[in-house]
Amino acid sequence: MTSGLDTYRTLGRSGLRVSRLALGTATFGTDWGWGAEHSVARQLFDTYVERGGNFIDTAPTYTDGTSEKMLGEFSRDNRDALVLATKYTTLRRPGDPNSGGSNRKNLLASVHDSLRRLGTDYIDLLYLHVWDDTTPIDEILQGLDDLVRRGTVLYVAISTAPAWQVARMQTLADLRGWAPLVALQIEYNLIERGGERDLIPMAHQLGLGVVPFSPLAGGVLSGKYARADLSGGDSESSPGTRRNFNIAMGSLTERNLAIVDVVSEVASELGCTPSQIGLAWNLQSPHVTAPIIGARTLMQLEENLGALEIELSAQHLARLDQASAIDPGFPHAMLASDHIRRQTRGDMNIDARV
Repeated sequence: MTSGLDTYRTLGRSGLRVSRLALGTATFGTDWGWGAEHSVARQLFDTYVERGGNFIDTAPTYTDGTSEKMLGEFSRDNRDALVLATKYTTLRRPGDPNSGGSNRKNLLASVHDSLRRLGTDYIDLLYLHVWDDTTPIDEILQGLDDLVRRGTVLYVAISTAPAWQVARMQTLADLRGWAPLVALQIEYNLIERGGERDLIPMAHQLGLGVVPFSPLAGGVLSGKYARADLSGGDSESSPGTRRNFNIAMGSLTERNLAIVDVVSEVASELGCTPSQIGLAWNLQSPHVTAPIIGARTLMQLEENLGALEIELSAQHLARLDQASAIDPGFPHAMLASDHIRRQTRGDMNIDARV
């Protein structure tokens, strides 16, 4: 059944209640040459909150800090009713090696700066933003736990990290009695389903709510690109365009446009937009807690929120899943084969529940 922003889900192994769609604020500010100016960003924030939304995502380096500053201003009169999520680890000062990474020095400095920009004395949810492969996990976890014990941070989470490292962290946190990770932020959409191999099953088993970013694959699922975009134009003459960014990231390919064709067909049948179908698929995934939506205009936000009203049938979901299916790879494909299942279960009908 469909529901609005004022229907909430608990986040992972916590009692924290969050809206079914999170508002991403990387579009707050024009420091990167695109995005929403102050008055438009205010409209986006107000519309989301007025509809019952409470889960808002930012980071210290989004629009060079402007995103956090605007969010702090906009949330000043309603702070305690909101779940503000920010991050740490991305480089804050070029040339200073300790202004990036997962180390304790950067953790404390980054959180201090975020608190100042947000104009608050606590952060609801703090993500380790990007895995740096250099800081020992006990240093990371103990630093995060210290902040939780002080009340500076209420919950901790992780983004863009290998599944085996996240599993190590969660196991060690449980063993030591440190604050557990309650959320996992990954790219997950009809074009990028690689998280289904290890990250999403790991999150389910270890109690992390899955919060997908880029649920529309950088806008590719909106249907605004055509086959001509695969080769038309000089990518080096205008490297800052969204089209060339998607080409560089591998999001704009023949395979992905074939997926968009199916998304567009389903959208036509249901009388909605391809973007709404892409979001509805994410919303109806049993793996997902709350996709993060981003918008530069009020019209885009309204379109995204419209996905909450769409109910995809089993047949529609099957078509979308088939069009976007991925190779599960080893060992998942082998373990799912009938031959291996017969060897481990024989003729017994076993319902594998956890």
